[in-house]
Amino acid sequence: MVSDSRSKPAGLQYVRYAYGARLPASMRDWVANDLAGPGAAMRMVVRWSIPCIILLAPMMLVPADLVIRLNMTLPILLPYIFFAIALNRVYRRYRLDQHGLDPDLINRRERERNADLYDEYHRKYRGERRRPRG
Repeated sequence: MVSDSRSKPAGLQYVRYAYGARLPASMRDWVANDLAGPGAAMRMVVRWSIPCIILLAPMMLVPADLVIRLNMTLPILLPYIFFAIALNRVYRRYRLDQHGLDPDLINRRERERNADLYDEYHRKYRGERRRPRG
């Protein structure tokens, strides 16, 4: 399959990519946007929650009260989601590096959004030092 830099992975290739496989170099632009673009953090949390939900879904079929079924699933699901959120940046940085991209792309949007704050900080606290007179 010949693809240009704007192409997206299809079907099984996307599923493999979502859970750790590497995409061809021709899809680097798509990978950069997927891992560092708008909504990247949410996409990653959803991707990593799906396998856990699939594994826990049969517990919801146990013939018991809803409270008992929730008590069987939520203590597993909630910490899993918390860890997915907490390790999100770490894993996205790793995936960018895995694809030969700059891991600092994750911070790009934040830097662009807060550029005026960074400029003000550098002007105020990191400006040129005064030379001693004399």
